[in-house]
Amino acid sequence: MLTVEGLRSRYGRIEVLHGIDLDVASGEIVTVIGANGAGKTTLLKCLSGIQPVSAGSIVFRGEAMTTVPAHRRVQRGLAQTPEGRQIFTNLTVEENLRLGAYLFADDKVDRDMQDAFAMFPILKEKRNLAAGGLSGGQQQMLAIARALMARPSCLLLDEPSMGLAPILVAQIFDVVRSMKALGVTVLLVEQNAFGALSVADRGYVMETGRITMSGPAAGLIADERIRAAYLGI
Repeated sequence: MLTVEGLRSRYGRIEVLHGIDLDVASGEIVTVIGANGAGKTTLLKCLSGIQPVSAGSIVFRGEAMTTVPAHRRVQRGLAQTPEGRQIFTNLTVEENLRLGAYLFADDKVDRDMQDAFAMFPILKEKRNLAAGGLSGGQQQMLAIARALMARPSCLLLDEPSMGLAPILVAQIFDVVRSMKALGVTVLLVEQNAFGALSVADRGYVMETGRITMSGPAAGLIADERIRAAYLGI
């Protein structure tokens, strides 16, 4: 579904991605783990079209995406839940969700919203409240639900567990795991290496703008280098 080859990106004269290669097959959950500053968020921004690419290629569902504007990528089925949630705090929960469905004006929007409420019942309870009044965990649920309202075939998830209490982290990873049943392919970026690898099919390890390891998630969890560097074992 998604193929990245030789991807490079820079901020000014400083290159931060140094030739990234990765692929995501349809129906997979693939994670990219790494320390803060490894370039994970920049990678997702390049994929969603927010950050310019200086070299390399992005192919999504057989179509070259490297120079396609961000809003066109959403139309093609590539949506992102950004780091820090970035919800519209002054709008209600329901208004945030409807903005996620801005591409559509059909009857299915209301059904999509009911699906979102079924996934996150607390959002239904608070649908008419300002999103800024939600807790951090509820805001993350809203950010994910808003992205799903765009009916993506591939969802880019950037640090969904960041800043959440452990019980909410477990709930968010359960939601990520459930994406397969919805037919949504997931590329998950996380500092929480154990949680991410526990729900993923495959993983990539990113260090200072480079992919240094990759393989089946179970194999990475068992790798002594990963356990020592990222799992605290």
